[in-house]
Amino acid sequence: MKEKIETFSEWKFTAKEIDEKPDLFMSGHRACAGCGAVIVLKLVTKAVRGPTIVTNATGCMEVVSTIYPYTAWDAPWLHTAFENVAANASGIEAAVKALKRKGEIDPEEQIDIVTFAGDGGTYDIGIQALSGAVERGHDFLYVLYDNEAYMNTGIQRSGGTPRGAATTTSPAGTFAPGKLQYKKPIADIMVAHKMPYVATASPYYWEDLITKARRGMEVNGPAFLHTLAPCPRGWRHGTSKTMEVAHLAVETCIFPLWEVINGEYRLSAPSKTIALNPEKKKPVKDYLKMQGRFSHLFTPKFEKIIDEIQKSTDEGWQSLLKKCEIT
Repeated sequence: MKEKIETFSEWKFTAKEIDEKPDLFMSGHRACAGCGAVIVLKLVTKAVRGPTIVTNATGCMEVVSTIYPYTAWDAPWLHTAFENVAANASGIEAAVKALKRKGEIDPEEQIDIVTFAGDGGTYDIGIQALSGAVERGHDFLYVLYDNEAYMNTGIQRSGGTPRGAATTTSPAGTFAPGKLQYKKPIADIMVAHKMPYVATASPYYWEDLITKARRGMEVNGPAFLHTLAPCPRGWRHGTSKTMEVAHLAVETCIFPLWEVINGEYRLSAPSKTIALNPEKKKPVKDYLKMQGRFSHLFTPKFEKIIDEIQKSTDEGWQSLLKKCEIT
């Protein structure tokens, strides 16, 4: 693994500066109205420092942004298979190093390598390549846009689909309350790899997301950014409700915001506010009731699942507070 992070730059930005910064991910894509993943890509690419190479796993963002012969990318962009985008990033980084050694690229030039993949390409199909790339210490930022199912191929459940969610392969029916299992703790799994930087982010808190993306790029080694990406089509909420859903995910602590720097857990400001003012923490039912994929839980037969989700959320929140040494 690369050396530990000593410090981050004092990079500051305003909304006006971000708005005026040239887009690397532009309009003209084919994403659904209200797509949370598009917002994530737009925000992450606002954090780049200069020349940037993007590699993208098969998935929603690959399909909607590069339907031949068109592209929404104003940066070198490579599509790779579902399962090996982290290996692709490893190869790009190795190639850049080789070109610098040969003098074909200025050794002092900073080139950001950014990887985008959904939950299917990260939790499941791509976790082998991701684990290997991180273990080898390659220098790149891996961004997981988590829309919590295989949305591109028909809303099938993934390792990132939450308990109780109805998908086409975990349907809610007479006996089944949607998916039976809880989400895989993917960010904690990456922390266990002893990466120098791991963080979670929500598009609602756009400044926090951009700042974390920039920190991940500044790291000399692998960095992992887990971003929530509400999907109106798969989550079955109104297209105008994306940001409200992304906000509630944090306020209910279903998706708390934190970062791990050199193995040290730190709550991010929005989640720290809830930790210091517990009355601000909202019940998970407020988040669930906004989404049609959980509508079956609000029936007498399955309402106990909501209590189970609340209990699991509370336990996860308390565990995170302990890791952050907040009591």
